Amino acid sequence: MLDPVLLRGQLAETAARLKATRGYELDVAAIERLESERKQLQGRTQELQNLRNTRSKAIGQAKAKGEDVAPLMAEVAAIGDELKVSELRLEVLRSDIDAIAQGVPNIPHPSVPVGKDEGDNVELKKVGTPRTFDFEVRDHIALGERHRWLDAEAGAKLSGSRFTVIRGQLARLHRALAQFMLDLHTSQHGYTEVNTPLLVNADSMLGTGQLPKFEEDLFSTTVGDSKRYLIPTSEVSLTNLVRDEIVDDAHMPMLMTAHTPCFRAEAGSGGKDVRGMIRQHQFEKVELVAIARPDESYEVHEKMTLAAEAVLEKLGLPYRRLLLCTGDMGFGATKTHDLEVWLPGQGMYREISSISNCEAFQARRMQARWRNPATGKPEPVHTLNGSGVAVGRALVAVMENYQNADGSITVPDVLRPYMGGLERIA
Repeated sequence: MLDPVLLRGQLAETAARLKATRGYELDVAAIERLESERKQLQGRTQELQNLRNTRSKAIGQAKAKGEDVAPLMAEVAAIGDELKVSELRLEVLRSDIDAIAQGVPNIPHPSVPVGKDEGDNVELKKVGTPRTFDFEVRDHIALGERHRWLDAEAGAKLSGSRFTVIRGQLARLHRALAQFMLDLHTSQHGYTEVNTPLLVNADSMLGTGQLPKFEEDLFSTTVGDSKRYLIPTSEVSLTNLVRDEIVDDAHMPMLMTAHTPCFRAEAGSGGKDVRGMIRQHQFEKVELVAIARPDESYEVHEKMTLAAEAVLEKLGLPYRRLLLCTGDMGFGATKTHDLEVWLPGQGMYREISSISNCEAFQARRMQARWRNPATGKPEPVHTLNGSGVAVGRALVAVMENYQNADGSITVPDVLRPYMGGLERIA
């Protein structure tokens, strides 16, 4: 969430920035009303606490003198009753203010272009030249169905729409991609591999901003009285490792990676990409997460982007880097780079990775801090996350870019050690 200072001391300015950049209407009147009552009630609560303490001491003194303490005890009881009411109301007010704050998006970094949607994103660079084919290009659906490598009907039978069964050598290629990415990030980019839970509690989802705003996009399960959520990305479990922690400065920046299944209900996707593997309810990603000092987070953001780009470059896949505008950026991000890979079957670039700096937005929700050696005091860390990269979409890109006229797929050089030396699958 935003720095409370912005919602208290700079409310009008913050509302104006959110309106200008995000198109978000902050309910200033509601916050002012709640804050006014909170301040007044907090002052009265402290006054009552001091008064009760003073009168309680007076009871002890009166008893020592043998005086009648009944009037004082009645006064203390009355103070206690009012104090209890005040504390309960104060708790409600704080909860109401927190509920508003949790729904407020992050403020974009000044370098982020202001825009309404993806049409206002800025292309920063383009790498690689799309291949020219001397035969009719097939998309990944046609290539997969031809060999029964991809079986949407089986997925639908088992689970419903937007689930796919992957078979044979294509399943092996999918596994090879994930292993290649993990090896690259751990051996060359300094990331520590972490095996994380796929089910997390509500506090974890709240910490990274999935709750309460995006609950309709989440899968959940309840056993007894315990409700848990299937992770939409291992960003949730990786980032929450520092929830309620004070990280040692010597361990910063913390760089973590994980390969996990991810689960997303895609409730608001409007039927886009229903067929194929572009938008599934269950998919796999190799995630990158960084916990950084505030003064180094944008340097870390650039390095994370380069790490994701290295995956595409080593696979020989044409791609481009975009700087997302304010209207296309995620709820918790201050700045986001999208990597889009060229898909010949669609004749267009499609997102394969999104790398975001959230600054202290998630850290405040999680109470994730580090001890600043300059001051000796705990301060919020900066959190960053990104795909390094989406495994299913990388599989789609390899299939379409490395397809041959006979429907076989040439295996990229960097994946052949993971494929037992196979040069192509057919």
